[in-house]
Parts: sequence; C-alpha cells; structure tokens
Amino acid sequence: MAWYEYRPYVSAAERRHRATREVAKRKKKGLAIEPVTIEGRAIARSFWGKAWCHHLESYSDYANRLPRGRAYVRNGSVLHLAVGAGRIDALVQGSQLYEVSVEVTPLGRPRWKGIVGACSGEIDSLVELLQGRLSDGVMRVVTHRETGLFPAPSQIRLECSCPDWAQMCKHIAAVLYGIGARLDQRPELLFLLRKVDHLELLSAGARPPGAGKRSNARAIAPSDLGSVFGIEIDTQPEKRVGRQKPTSSRGRSR
Repeated sequence: MAWYEYRPYVSAAERRHRATREVAKRKKKGLAIEPVTIEGRAIARSFWGKAWCHHLESYSDYANRLPRGRAYVRNGSVLHLAVGAGRIDALVQGSQLYEVSVEVTPLGRPRWKGIVGACSGEIDSLVELLQGRLSDGVMRVVTHRETGLFPAPSQIRLECSCPDWAQMCKHIAAVLYGIGARLDQRPELLFLLRKVDHLELLSAGARPPGAGKRSNARAIAPSDLGSVFGIEIDTQPEKRVGRQKPTSSRGRSR
C-alpha cells in the first residue's frame, strides 16, 4: 500500500450541503448569520466598498494574493461575515467550512483627530457621508494611504482554520473582499471597525447658518478612484501599486 492515500472525491454540491448544515448548527446556537451576496461581476459598487478594495490592492503582497478570493466571494462561499469593533468574523465554504477572523488595529486618536480637523466644515449631512458624496478634498483625506481611514497590512491580523500555510489563503482573501461588499450596504461599519465615531465628522463639520453649499461635492465615480488614490486603477481587473508587506498571525494559503 502506498505511503499516502488520496482523499475521496467530494462533489461541489456535497461540499455546499455540508457547509450549509454546519452553518445551520451555528444558527441554532444563536449566531445571526450574515452571508455575503454578490450580484453581477462587481464585488463592490459604492464609494466606501470600492475604496476599501482598492486600498488593500494598492499593497503589492495583498495585490498578488487577493485574486485567489474573488471567485470565492462571487460564488457565495462567504456564508457569514460580521463586522464588529476592531474585528471581523466569517465562515467560508471550502473543502469544508472554515472559520476566518480578521483583527484590525483601532485608528489612533491623533490620526483620527487629524481626519476630523481636515474635514471640518466640508460634510453637510450623514447621508452625504455614508453615500460618499464628498468633495475632492475630503475624499483625499479619508482615503489617504498613510493617514486616512483604511488600515495598512501591518495593522491587520489574519487567521483561518484551514490547513494551508501561506500568508493569505483564498478564504481570507474572500473575506477581505466581502468586507468591501458589506460596506456597500452599511458603510458605517468601517468606522465601527476602526473604533471611531463617524458622527464626529458631522459635529466638527457643521456649517454655519446661511453658508453656501459646496459646488464640488459629488458621488465618486469609478473613473475618479485613480486620482483619489494616486494610483492607476483598471475598473476591470487589476493593476496594482504597492510597497508594504502585510503581517499575519499565520502564513498560509488555502
């Protein structure tokens, strides 16, 4: 007999059935299941969702590994994704159901105060903020690669229960893209994730009575993202620019 044994083939339908059964068990135990559903080819469509994805893709090591998760998130393999204060917990269907956790360092108070100060008087309403209808200046502040709202790879800790050992597995990559999709629906979760109060941007930016409305406030278009981030962006797949390597509690790729 050979020193190794092949695992028996399990069809995609059977893997899906097993994963669904495992999710149902967790649901019975009280877990509020929040699946990620992607409609069409675009993973993220809103300003905040696109900005999250493009920010991560701007780092070279992430850009090389994130594509592994696109098919997973598009085909509904992220069966649960919950965003909390400084943490994301997810369940991803692979050869079996895997648990993924992503921990994000809170935004430092000095950096947050700098963002609030730079946006003072420039955001008129909560609707404008959450819909990404922001002036060019505010968009550049909140999406700045070093001083904006989004975390660098060194501020992100990744963990997956699958057996592979690379810096980022496809299950983790699917979850990172799933966060962008989740921000399409609930952009306020970005501020919860970084442990800051988005309402401070409004209280600091209250415009005095009679003040004129900004003429350059607008919703960001896909073609604008390149100028906002200072990188070349293909709205189809991927041209990346990056310098910084991510850190992970486990190096692996499933």
